Amino acid sequence: MGVIRKTKSVKALLNAFAEQEVALSTVALVEQFQDHMNRSTVYRILERLEDEGILHSFTGSDGLTWYALGNKNLFSGKANLDTHPHFQCKDCGKTVCLPMSVSIPDVSKHTVESVSLLLVGQCSDCASV
Repeated sequence: MGVIRKTKSVKALLNAFAEQEVALSTVALVEQFQDHMNRSTVYRILERLEDEGILHSFTGSDGLTWYALGNKNLFSGKANLDTHPHFQCKDCGKTVCLPMSVSIPDVSKHTVESVSLLLVGQCSDCASV
């Protein structure tokens, strides 16, 4: 882990997460910042922020990588695994972290390095329409 410099690009990406309060796909972030930074810069910053634990990533039902702000209260201490589930609305695409932890059992003779749990369905906004 290194030190994240608070450049204008880093601040802009972090502000996008703070303003939206949902997970954002890499595609959406590249499109949002295409006039301010190139694709490589977006990916590099996302990777650094994830390495520092500021963001975490997961794969959505669409196969895209999604990023969300890290929240130490959502993560278990077990092998530093991100063990909270995510929800993705099949109608509007809104993707969020669910504020609950999932217990990962010990797997005999195996080392678990990552966990991904994605629930797909309708969000409350789409279900009420």
